[in-house]
Amino acid sequence: MLRLTVYLLLAVISGVASFFITNSTVVNMTAGLSMGLAVPVFEQVAQNREKLRTLWYSFRYRNQSVRISTSYLFKIYVDGKYLLIQGSRWRNQYQPVGGVHKVSPQGSAVLSAMGVTDDDLIPVDAASYRDLRVRVPGKNLFQFFQWFDSRLGREDSPWREFQEELLASQILPQDKFPHIMHNYLKHEVDPIRWSEWAQAFEILVADVYELVPTPEQTQALRDLASTQSADVVWVTAEQIKRRGIIPGQPPSIEISAHSRRVL
Repeated sequence: MLRLTVYLLLAVISGVASFFITNSTVVNMTAGLSMGLAVPVFEQVAQNREKLRTLWYSFRYRNQSVRISTSYLFKIYVDGKYLLIQGSRWRNQYQPVGGVHKVSPQGSAVLSAMGVTDDDLIPVDAASYRDLRVRVPGKNLFQFFQWFDSRLGREDSPWREFQEELLASQILPQDKFPHIMHNYLKHEVDPIRWSEWAQAFEILVADVYELVPTPEQTQALRDLASTQSADVVWVTAEQIKRRGIIPGQPPSIEISAHSRRVL
């Protein structure tokens, strides 16, 4: 953002200066400088598009309270199919392994100073305590995302949900997964929207990881795929896109909308 600001200032100064300078050579130089700065300005705008959008939100929704929910999801893909797990709160649907980021006490103090409050849409219980599902004053949206992107005071590993949902539940054998390797795939920040469900403006954020299993872990996943269990399903990309529907067959499962993020 600092580099973009500098480029913009230089471009504006050189452009304005060209109107007040009478020397044709100097005018050509300042105009050329202004045009030359256009390329890096456009590049910086593209690179900082998400930050600029959030900056605009901070102004546009400065008098609103915005609901923000951040999560991380696992892409677990073996032999052409994706592993989805039965939802803990919505038992009638399947979704990727993962969950809402947790906040440390230090992070909670930072958020409190911003005027951030807990979201009351889902009751706070032992499972949801310190979830990063919050209401942020609109004027502080840019500050909130600066904090979130710094990764300070919040969960920064997908291990907890993997362990809770697949190992502690004994869906996968713990001895085969004493640790895991994963790739970080992408960071998605949805455009702000009005949520009828929350009756508030809302921004959903997701970090997506890909499990990189060892040969032994891959075999354990294949063993899981070969067994019948109501806890998990293995589905194709097309089934995820269709929310579980298979053309020509009666509905048998429902897949969450956010499962598309792992594709």
